[in-house]
Amino acid sequence: MRILITNDDGINAPGLQVLEEIATELAGPTGEVWVVAPAFEQSGVAHCISYTHPMMVSQMDERRFATEGSPADCVLVGLHDVMKDARPDLVLSGVNRGNNSAENALYSGTLGGAMEAALQGLPAMALSQYYGPGNVSAADPFEAARVHGAATVRAVLDAGLENGSDYQLFYNINFPPETAANVRGTRAVPQGIRRGTSFSVEPHLSPSGRRFMWIRGGDQRAPVGADTDAGVNLDGYISVTPMRADLTAHDALAALQDGLKGTIA
Repeated sequence: MRILITNDDGINAPGLQVLEEIATELAGPTGEVWVVAPAFEQSGVAHCISYTHPMMVSQMDERRFATEGSPADCVLVGLHDVMKDARPDLVLSGVNRGNNSAENALYSGTLGGAMEAALQGLPAMALSQYYGPGNVSAADPFEAARVHGAATVRAVLDAGLENGSDYQLFYNINFPPETAANVRGTRAVPQGIRRGTSFSVEPHLSPSGRRFMWIRGGDQRAPVGADTDAGVNLDGYISVTPMRADLTAHDALAALQDGLKGTIA
């Protein structure tokens, strides 16, 4: 198996090393693991691409490249330049430092990389490691992902889900804030939402008197549905959420069509 991996924490991030281990196990002794990752951290860029300016690509080692771009850029570079003569069988993005459950998924560069791979017609998964009291002070905060990552990805692949849409499926996988031994299992669940909290800004004045804003994240332990990604993560389970890039609210189409009757055709 040929696997392309990327992330949004940067090519030197510890989570990327974990993903390399996972990908190497999945690829097997006759497979290949290719790395195309951002030269610098790209957290929070979602599915951004460098459409209006070029980016430099540097080869760091055999099958290892750094780009001055987003995770989605990295996937494009991987597919259409670095691996153009033999496309990968699978694209993995992560392992993110921190969860991409619930509304975090919408901001995530980690998911942006997987989404771009799906738009390019390839199987893709985003992997993230939740941080919390159960693992934040552990010797290896990524232990749950490191130990259970390959088996989780393999199980999703073995499920062999039919796509059934022009927008190909990709998967959002979040490992709970626990050590590997305390992971209770794996659950297929929908994306949740943390109620009563959201991203915001915090103003600061520089020594010169100029006003700057820091983006602040919401409370990661805010109330969330029990049978959603963040809910099962906080209960010790690995969450797997199938996703598509189709943003249409299909459940609202019929009512909207009725509401538009009588308007100008």
